[in-house]
Amino acid sequence: MSKKYKDTFTVMNEKGLHTRPSTELVKCAAAFKSNVMLTYQSYTVNAKSLLGILMLAASRGSKIQVSAEGEDAEEAVKSILTLARNKFNINY
Repeated sequence: MSKKYKDTFTVMNEKGLHTRPSTELVKCAAAFKSNVMLTYQSYTVNAKSLLGILMLAASRGSKIQVSAEGEDAEEAVKSILTLARNKFNINY
């Protein structure tokens, strides 16, 4: 049976989830075996898909739900939340 885990983060980056933070998010999600999804408004996309994340067009202050399913689901979600808190390692 696979584990499920979910949590929410707020986009802190001034320019929202544009290409650079989205690329960091994809790299982070891709490091896990679990299926990781992001949900914003009525859209749900694969966190391992750069195009999917960019299609969310999430601006600063957007609340995004991260959900994962798989053996390392909790670690995957928590590492994405940490990445979001660190503004996806981007300093302008």
